[in-house]
Amino acid sequence: MDILGFLGQGFVTAFQWHNLLFAFFGVVIGTSVGVLPGIGPMSGVALLVPITSSLTGGLLPEEAATASIIMLAGVYYGAMYGGSATSILINTPGEAASVVTTLDGYQMAKKGKAGEALAISAIGSFVAGIIALIGLIVLAKPLSEWAISFGPAEYTALIILGLATVSGLAGKSMTKALIMAVLGILISTIGVDTISGVARFTFNQPILYQGIEFLTLAVGLFAIGEVFGTILEKDSDNRSLQKINRLLPSKKEMKDSTLPILRGSVIGFFVGLLPGAGASIASFFSYSAEKGLSKDKEKFGKGAIEGVAGPEAANNAASGGSLIPMLTLGLPGSATTAIMMGALMMYNVQPGPLLFDKHPQVAWGLIASMFIGNILLLILNLPLIKVFAKVISTPPKYMLPIIIAISFFGVYAVQVNTFDLLLLVGCGVAGHFLAKNDYPLAPVILGLILGPMLENNFRRALTINNGDYMIFLQRPLSLILLIIAFVWILYPVIKGVINQRKHAKQ
Repeated sequence: MDILGFLGQGFVTAFQWHNLLFAFFGVVIGTSVGVLPGIGPMSGVALLVPITSSLTGGLLPEEAATASIIMLAGVYYGAMYGGSATSILINTPGEAASVVTTLDGYQMAKKGKAGEALAISAIGSFVAGIIALIGLIVLAKPLSEWAISFGPAEYTALIILGLATVSGLAGKSMTKALIMAVLGILISTIGVDTISGVARFTFNQPILYQGIEFLTLAVGLFAIGEVFGTILEKDSDNRSLQKINRLLPSKKEMKDSTLPILRGSVIGFFVGLLPGAGASIASFFSYSAEKGLSKDKEKFGKGAIEGVAGPEAANNAASGGSLIPMLTLGLPGSATTAIMMGALMMYNVQPGPLLFDKHPQVAWGLIASMFIGNILLLILNLPLIKVFAKVISTPPKYMLPIIIAISFFGVYAVQVNTFDLLLLVGCGVAGHFLAKNDYPLAPVILGLILGPMLENNFRRALTINNGDYMIFLQRPLSLILLIIAFVWILYPVIKGVINQRKHAKQ
């Protein structure tokens, strides 16, 4: 039977009434999980695994496995949809993939364009989800074989390239952006070293042994930093005058967003394909690509709709791409897919090369349900834009306490200790003064996320090659990625020197 035949069988499975119900509940819960800072898709999926097992108790094992994975997948990509709402409306990224959306999404909201930003986010996520699914159907096996060829040297080079691209993320100074990225990497080393077991930069404080939580740093720098900015700069009166002019993007905005959405979808799909890369790297790459290709780079960070469309498409496409290594190779592409893989194994369904042969109902039922789930999300999210957009019109005297409450609740719910609340306030103060002096905040988050991955892969590469650093130059793909990163950093310097000489001659 060909691919279309298998897909047809998958739709027969997905359209069964109980599977439709599970898909609907999954995307609704996923959207809610995305909107609430602090939970995120990984925690949402983990919390629902025991619930799905009890809900599917009356079904046959194969049907129960299909229904469970359909619901968990709905939570996964539904959370990617919902994660943009708080990033755009209150500058509060709930998880790593939503950080980039704050750069231009929140600026659009401050200009009264929250409706357009939310609509483009929903449309971009829908298009990306469909493109990722088409890629999943057609390219699953050949692409997964290519992805598995990535060794620790290639991953190290890829991460270095990702860190090099932060120079174009935000702010006017490449030096400041790279300083902030290095700061993020330094923060990521706090805690107990997973290999040697030695405590690093903890000052003998047990509370620091687990390191600095991403959520605390991100919410502190962005959300609480914005609160301090509003209070200290006394611009609350200006914010209260902002109005929502439109709830859907104009033709020009749709035209400006079309190519970023398509580019973001492709970038997200291929990055999601790499085990461990994740949606956050995809969204950073997409933003860098859009800013690099734009003729008007100055508008980024000030409310460019391309800065919302590309990253939102990328993070949703990455969630689809990350399912490929899980389904075809039995290798989870992210922490969330690792939990989903564990849920399948609970039902004696082993993801891997034989999944499509031994359990076609599960594999193709999941793929077909994701088409349905993306349509359900678009239908659900577009009417909610009006509700979400009204949030930005809330007077600051009510809005600021709500932001503080959501931030404190989200951080405390994850860590359950008061130290992180104090750290949250400290990050808020630092975030305000850093942003005021044009030190971009997004590179800190990227450094924190990529730091452990960089260190682990760097160590593994050296261990494989008996401590010889030449492994990074001997592997062709690693060498190519390092050259691109080197050129990326040097290009603005060379361009600046050339411009200075031109001005001197004139």
